[in-house]
Amino acid sequence: MQFTAQEISLMLNGTVEGDTAAVISHLAKIEEARPGCLSFLSNPKYEHYLYTTQASVVIINRNLTLNGPVLPALIRVDNAYSAFSVLLEKYSSLKLDKKGQEEPHYIDATATIGNNAYIGAFSYIGANVTMGNNCKIYPNVYVGDNVIIGDNVTLFAGVKIYFDCTLGSNIIVHAGAVIGSDGFGFAPKPNGGYTKIAQIGNVIIEDDVEIGANTTIDRATMGATIIHKGVKLDNLIQIAHNVTIGHDTVMAAQTGIAGSSTIGSNCIIGGQVGIVGHLTVANGTQMQAQTGVNSSIKEPNKKWGGTPVQPYQNFLRSSVVHDRLPELEKKIRELEKIITELRSHPENV
Repeated sequence: MQFTAQEISLMLNGTVEGDTAAVISHLAKIEEARPGCLSFLSNPKYEHYLYTTQASVVIINRNLTLNGPVLPALIRVDNAYSAFSVLLEKYSSLKLDKKGQEEPHYIDATATIGNNAYIGAFSYIGANVTMGNNCKIYPNVYVGDNVIIGDNVTLFAGVKIYFDCTLGSNIIVHAGAVIGSDGFGFAPKPNGGYTKIAQIGNVIIEDDVEIGANTTIDRATMGATIIHKGVKLDNLIQIAHNVTIGHDTVMAAQTGIAGSSTIGSNCIIGGQVGIVGHLTVANGTQMQAQTGVNSSIKEPNKKWGGTPVQPYQNFLRSSVVHDRLPELEKKIRELEKIITELRSHPENV
């Protein structure tokens, strides 16, 4: 993909200084750019790179005053950072603009595929699948029987959607994620060992959700595991059976939520948080990374941290005391020694 400085300027409602025909084919940071690259400058502390960069085109703020000669063509805009963000979005859209059907793949005769679909090589779409318009199914994706998928859904390479699951519209599922695998349900036998409990529910994912790479969302034992509208899940997250996550909650990597817990809306959950089963977490809750939640959080819009979980300010104070434990231990031993001496010589008291 190649664009000229003039073409980019028109996209951004900017004005060009220098070579309007300068061609770019890549985006890069200003300090790393090479010929053929487009970069931007918005932070004044990086301005010195403007006079040494090898980029072919640089986007700058309209009111920036130059302090020396520059090699690249310049595109002046009202806000260089916002303009570059627009280009990143356009660049990403072009890179991911795939259509058509690659061979080999399998689509069951009973499946319904919407318009403008991309079906990657070695993907499998099972019986009675319904898929909306503008969906992208990358190579090696598995979509099980009776799955319903809305419009504008992207399933990256290696995603697995088990049978009977439902996905809304405008969803992105990154490589290796598994949706609808069995919940961890086993009943102990009287004489030892375990009997598997059939997991006959499903997973429901509402609109505008993004799911990170290698994240797993288990199907419900009965009913549904539900991920509500606007949720954003990072990589390597485990969501157990019958969990419900409220709308617009975000969750960082390596977090695990045990079965039948309910997470509220607009929560912010840090990395490696562990939440035990059958709990409720209130709306607007924020959790520090590595928080261990072993009881329900009922107060909305509060910050929490530590293991076991405690109010965030208490956690900070506890952390300070924890760091001083060796010093405090030394003082305690000194006090014990003084007390022992006083008891052995009470006449000195």
